[in-house]
Amino acid sequence: MPRKMVVIFGASNILWMVFAVSQAFKIDISPESKIIAQIGDSISLTCSTTGCETPSFSWRTQIDSPLNGKVRNEGTKSTLTMDPVSLGNEHYYLCTVICESQKLEKGIPVEIYSFPKDPEIHLSDPLEVGKPVTVTCLVPDVYPFERLEIELLKGNHSVKKQNFLEVSEMKSQETKSLEVTFIPIDEDIGKALVCQATLHINEIDSQPQVRETTKTLQVYISPKDTVISVNPSTSLQEGDSVTMTCTSEGLPAPQIFWSKKLDNGNLQLLSENATLTLIAMRMEDSGIYVCEGGNPVGKDRKEVKLIVQEKMFTVEISPGSQIAAQIGDSVVLTCDVMGCESPSFSWRTQIDSPLNGKVRSEGSKSTLTLSPVRFENEHFYLCTVTCGHKKLEKGIHVELYSFLRDPEIEMSGLLVSGNPVTVSCKVPDVYPFDRLEIELLKGENIMKNKIFLEDVSKKSLETKSLEMTFIPTTEDTGKVLVCLAKLPIDKMEFEPKQRQSTQILYVNVAPGDTTILVSPSSILEEGRSVNMTCSSDGLPAPKILWSRLLNNGDLQPLSENTTLTLTSTKMEDSGIYVCEGINQVGISRKEVELIIQVAPKDVRLTAFPSESVKEGDTVIISCTCGNVPQTLIILKKKAESGYIVLKSTDGAYTIHRAQLEDAGVYECESKNEVGLQLRSITLDVKGRESNKHYFSPELLVLYCASSLIIPAIGMIIYFARKANMKGSYSLVEAQKSKV
Repeated sequence: MPRKMVVIFGASNILWMVFAVSQAFKIDISPESKIIAQIGDSISLTCSTTGCETPSFSWRTQIDSPLNGKVRNEGTKSTLTMDPVSLGNEHYYLCTVICESQKLEKGIPVEIYSFPKDPEIHLSDPLEVGKPVTVTCLVPDVYPFERLEIELLKGNHSVKKQNFLEVSEMKSQETKSLEVTFIPIDEDIGKALVCQATLHINEIDSQPQVRETTKTLQVYISPKDTVISVNPSTSLQEGDSVTMTCTSEGLPAPQIFWSKKLDNGNLQLLSENATLTLIAMRMEDSGIYVCEGGNPVGKDRKEVKLIVQEKMFTVEISPGSQIAAQIGDSVVLTCDVMGCESPSFSWRTQIDSPLNGKVRSEGSKSTLTLSPVRFENEHFYLCTVTCGHKKLEKGIHVELYSFLRDPEIEMSGLLVSGNPVTVSCKVPDVYPFDRLEIELLKGENIMKNKIFLEDVSKKSLETKSLEMTFIPTTEDTGKVLVCLAKLPIDKMEFEPKQRQSTQILYVNVAPGDTTILVSPSSILEEGRSVNMTCSSDGLPAPKILWSRLLNNGDLQPLSENTTLTLTSTKMEDSGIYVCEGINQVGISRKEVELIIQVAPKDVRLTAFPSESVKEGDTVIISCTCGNVPQTLIILKKKAESGYIVLKSTDGAYTIHRAQLEDAGVYECESKNEVGLQLRSITLDVKGRESNKHYFSPELLVLYCASSLIIPAIGMIIYFARKANMKGSYSLVEAQKSKV
């Protein structure tokens, strides 16, 4: 156990010694390296210790100069604050620390500089092209200036560079400058003048401080080439106005000053505008007027002499020496006086006719109003002005015309190809018509022209016309018919001197070549459909109208379509159909007959008076077919060898004095192109009993009656057949079809 205690004790001594060595008394100062401070800034130096609980601090400079700072100690730390930094702070500062019997010291250099402002650029004079100017680049309050470098640049080119290497014996902030003299040129305008100052504070450790100032070159040009323009003239009369305009070249643009030179040689400022206007001038306004153009670098002067003379009064009449007035318009003649304060006016015509107008005078103006203008106003009017004892007279010739409206084109009728038509071109209410010329043009070709040269003995408005007859063709369609009227009076100023009217020609063609196309045919069976298409040529295109011709000759309108369609036709649809092509100049007509066929029907075969007769009787065998056109009826009698065709009239066969051999089967065959139908009857002939004494008055009466009745019945049957149209069909009596 004792051995173990000895070992532990030894180990503890060794650890204490190591700790004591690691906590040895030390001193540190911050910042660790030298500090560079600008005059006016604030800096702090901090001195701290380790390994000493109660250190004692003190600060001094290496040459024992005043600290020029404030010391603050607190525990193991001491701070030296310099606020603001001045030239007196540029030293090597030492911090001394005493800890019991130990004393340590550590130092740090403080370097001072001053570079507070950007350089300043000064010009000896405004920059003027061609004149030398000195540029000064000032760098204020710099220290240490022996490390200063100044460079002057114009655009991207260096003009001059200077280093200030001289060493000052005493520390101070100084202003250094660089001067350069050069001659500005036009190309310098807008370039940048740069003054760049570089302060190399520490050639090894720190980047140089750089400041620069830029100034855009404003190069001036002294005023020159000053010019004065005078309108209307430098020689004037009283009451006139004059405008004088002055221009001067320079950069910046010169400001213009107008002055008048007084008798004593001084200048009386009149205006600062480029233009000087003087109105209602008097004789005392005569003199020398001076224009001066000035800018910051110079002045240029120009003089002009105005002479104002006494003015006589003048009279002006407007609109001029003559005026062309249209009849019905309103015209105002104005008489103006200049140079007279209280004129007296009077108006008259050259032949002293009535004025036929209204006069109004006010101040220096008098007006004569002609409203409305009439033939009585065609005169030479005179305005007489009296001013004091002087009198002036001025005249104006009023000439009249009438050309109010464009010509009127009239046609004698519609334009139909091949038919002559008369064109009339009328010019209404024209005066004077002895100067009138009318031209009629078709397209670009003149058809006719006329000049009206007859003497105008009486003033009046007249309507003149030009007529021409021509035969239009289809080639004229679309051409322009122009009626051009000219009133060429050279000495009269008025507009328009010609008028025209135009009309586009539309030549009509009467309908023709009307055709009808029937599909499938104009003859067809009952129940089928038929299309009837009509076409007709003409201009404008004809309108198609379908109708049906009735028995009384009238037309029944059916359709206005080109194609007329009948579906499921019936026999009643047979008839004459009419197509009409119609336009505004005519009608073209075409007809087609439509036949609807049907197979024979309603066939009847009869025996009159009966199918059973006695020998010697008269028998009429008749075959009829109802309402069937073009039907062939054949009567036949059946025999052992076949059928015997009987000779019939209108489908009737008469047997006179029937014999026993006339008995048998009779057949009727009714047929047409569509079909046929058969009917048959059996005739029975009975024999009479033999009796030679058989005769009685009753039998005689009966025989006589039958001889009269039988022909009558035959005639009735015949007319009945006619009435029922046996074996034929009339389209005229057919019923009206429905489309």
